[in-house]
Amino acid sequence: MHYTNTKKYLFTLAFFALSWGVFAQGPAVYNRNTPSHSTSDFWDNVRFGGGIGLSFGSGYFNGFISPAAIYDLNEYVSLGTGLNLGYSDFNRQTAWIYGGSLLSYFNPVEFLQASVEFEQLWVNRELERFNLPDISDNYDTQALFLGLGFRTRNVTVGVKYDLLHDSDSIYYDAWLPFVRVYF
Repeated sequence: MHYTNTKKYLFTLAFFALSWGVFAQGPAVYNRNTPSHSTSDFWDNVRFGGGIGLSFGSGYFNGFISPAAIYDLNEYVSLGTGLNLGYSDFNRQTAWIYGGSLLSYFNPVEFLQASVEFEQLWVNRELERFNLPDISDNYDTQALFLGLGFRTRNVTVGVKYDLLHDSDSIYYDAWLPFVRVYF
């Protein structure tokens, strides 16, 4: 493992642990005056959703699905996890992308949502070449997003920034728009 990768892993772990530690303090205040919850109340606070992406053109296809589940700790904080699966085909190059995400959302006011998302992805690429052996490339990459969006009911629209963006990233740019839906 290279020094830069070790530094990136340690930064990611410390940042995510800090963000979850700060956000997770909310439930003690939220539940202070409420009676203990039964098991069925747990599922009342779970929401499912995620995202679907699809783009295509002349000789190009890209599809992505990201189902997720979050638990509303209180009216301000939600924590969750998600799965990621993608496929891309462009100019004789194909890639399968798969992994998982840890999600934390903070809603300081009803219409605004801040987020911290950690994404661990594995990429399997194949490049077909004329009259030469094909090239295979398998690697992992991480993303640590800080996001801000406008929220209305179940939908949040906004932008997020990848603090770990580098040349191994599957994303073209560190800035990404998003639409998030949970039911």
